Amino acid sequence: MMDKKPPKPAPRRIFQERLKITALPLYFEGFLLVKRSECQEYKHYWTELRGTTLFFYSDKKSPTYVDKLDIIDLTCLTDQNSTEKNCAKFTLVLPKEEVQLKTENAESGEEWRGFILTVTELSVPLHVSLLPGQVIRLQEVLEREKRRRIETERIPSSAIEKEQEPTEDYVDVLNPMPVCFYAVSRKEAIEMLEKNPSLGNMILRPGSDSKNYSITIRQGIDMPRIKHYKVMSVGKNYTIELEKPVTLPNLFSVIDYFMKETRGNLRPFIYSTDERLETKGFPV
Repeated sequence: MMDKKPPKPAPRRIFQERLKITALPLYFEGFLLVKRSECQEYKHYWTELRGTTLFFYSDKKSPTYVDKLDIIDLTCLTDQNSTEKNCAKFTLVLPKEEVQLKTENAESGEEWRGFILTVTELSVPLHVSLLPGQVIRLQEVLEREKRRRIETERIPSSAIEKEQEPTEDYVDVLNPMPVCFYAVSRKEAIEMLEKNPSLGNMILRPGSDSKNYSITIRQGIDMPRIKHYKVMSVGKNYTIELEKPVTLPNLFSVIDYFMKETRGNLRPFIYSTDERLETKGFPV
């Protein structure tokens, strides 16, 4: 089974510098041992999966990558038998080379397999050992990657190549909100949950003051109940207003918190990409 706790992210300043350099959204990160075709031995890297590219850093705090690998044309991912205990080894088969990867433990190996296959095959893999929480994370990454590709196709190549200083709006586009965020009112959120119970039962939406956020949930089967929770923006963090307030570093962690605390009973409300594009009145 996969480890419930993902690796701690890089400090915000380093994250922003890496974002500026790569111009791609971060989906997953952690340590990897990498052996490319021209190398005889494995090299130890802090690795980030951004879009469909693996960026390799000499250490966790380095803002500039030392190497990268585009995996969008991945042919297949094959497992390797390992004599080492509690470690996972697999090979990325690409048109021009084969790259061997090794993780420090079996749990992180399952995570890397899941995220790599999700962004390259544009579907959540069924043949990896996943906990319910990880499946939700892969579904969110899948929707984000589909939206990213749609947006990339819409942007003229000249605009992509043009150098420009990053702005807050630019950062938001590259790092979209959780997939269950919709710019709707409390009433509209309730209607969405009641009309489409199979799509999930938790929506993140703007707060009434337009500065903070709210979570709307629908729980129960026979007699479903609607509840709302305030999520306050406090500095760089977000605080869920509960009897004992909970402060988390980002909105993705807020969604994860609700899922974990209810053992998966709360699920993000997710329209498929096609439904998002076709449904009028709800943002893509």
